[in-house]
Amino acid sequence: MAKTKNAKHDGAAGDKLDRKVYEKELTALQVELCYLQEWVKRTGERIIIVFEGRDGAGKGGTIRAITARVSPRVFRVVALAAPSDREKSQLYMQRYFTQFPAAGEIVIFDRSWYNRAGVELVMGFCSENEHRRFLELCAPFEKTIVESGVRLIKFWLEVSNEEQERRFQARIEDPLRQWKLSPTDLPSRERWFDYSRARDQMLEATDTDECPWYIAHSDNKKRLRLNCISHLLSLIPYKKVRRDKIKLPKRSMKRAYDDQATLKGRRFVPEK
Repeated sequence: MAKTKNAKHDGAAGDKLDRKVYEKELTALQVELCYLQEWVKRTGERIIIVFEGRDGAGKGGTIRAITARVSPRVFRVVALAAPSDREKSQLYMQRYFTQFPAAGEIVIFDRSWYNRAGVELVMGFCSENEHRRFLELCAPFEKTIVESGVRLIKFWLEVSNEEQERRFQARIEDPLRQWKLSPTDLPSRERWFDYSRARDQMLEATDTDECPWYIAHSDNKKRLRLNCISHLLSLIPYKKVRRDKIKLPKRSMKRAYDDQATLKGRRFVPEK
């Protein structure tokens, strides 16, 4: 990856990454994701990818880079809203379990059951006893998932204090980003060290040999995306699937008519 002093700010501790280099690298990785997609469909694999991290760590942009060139029927993104009253009365894991992949699917969780290990604890949405119980049960739960044949891959995106502050300030000032501000964003700035302690407890309890956490520095968004996709691909033993040759058929002239003339007088979108 090339270095440049004049590259546009991309989120950025460390060396900047030239946009052309980034786009070339990303395109090559997205081709590999398409190969992965065909392999998953052919083999019936089931894969879960979990993205966690502080608010503003870059989860959404990384997920969009992964899913930009693949089918949403194979790569399914799950970003659950706050639980309803009915869901609050269920087993904690229940609403996540219903989103798990069937054969030939990859499910990406933009935040997951690990809400309980982070935001729920820090913001007081669960009790300390509920948090402790979650950490006790999570590793055995994930081991069961893996033993059932599902591949579970977990990424923690680690953003610095300075970069999170810069991104939050951009959200406040930029109308195109203001929708990203959630009710927990600003309190999360105040409670930085509470989130750090929650992260440390989570890693201590759930970073296991069966289901390890992979930590990615996320101050530089471009490098984050390339590194995460590259590492994701390295963890799955996919192969390029041979596809049958495709020949585009010619348009049949049977029952032909002037199908453009029949559109005259219809309402068209103005071409400005």
